[in-house]
Amino acid sequence: MTSQKLLELLNKAIAAELQVSIQYMWQHVQVTGLDGVTTTKIFKDTAIAEMKHAEKLADRLDYLDGVPTTKPDPIFVGGSLIEMLKQDEQNEEEAIELYKKAIQVAAKEGDYTTQRMLEDILAEEEDHINVFGKLLVGMTEPFTQPGISKM
Repeated sequence: MTSQKLLELLNKAIAAELQVSIQYMWQHVQVTGLDGVTTTKIFKDTAIAEMKHAEKLADRLDYLDGVPTTKPDPIFVGGSLIEMLKQDEQNEEEAIELYKKAIQVAAKEGDYTTQRMLEDILAEEEDHINVFGKLLVGMTEPFTQPGISKM
């Protein structure tokens, strides 16, 4: 039997995935300028990936006799691309921590199907944070790319 704790973690993950799927899609629509041209597809593709995560989580939660939430966490679109990316990076960090916690709970309960699903989603979230981090490199002062110093 699935614990209430795991059901709550899955629902928390759904709320977070709904949030970022809307957030990234609106960022895709609203981003402007030369940098916007290079990031619009990234935002759109990431939004779609996050919605697929929400769907997987909802399907699993339903299977475990839980009721998936329909309410996203608070959405932050941002005004500038840097604001967007910093917020997105923070959201991905929070998601990674949430998934790591949920994976531990699923493993402890012997729910290996949920554990594997969460591990797959975690891997994608780690890719998302990597992309957002790379986009931020050089956009803020000081220049932060490892191994390269200013002259």
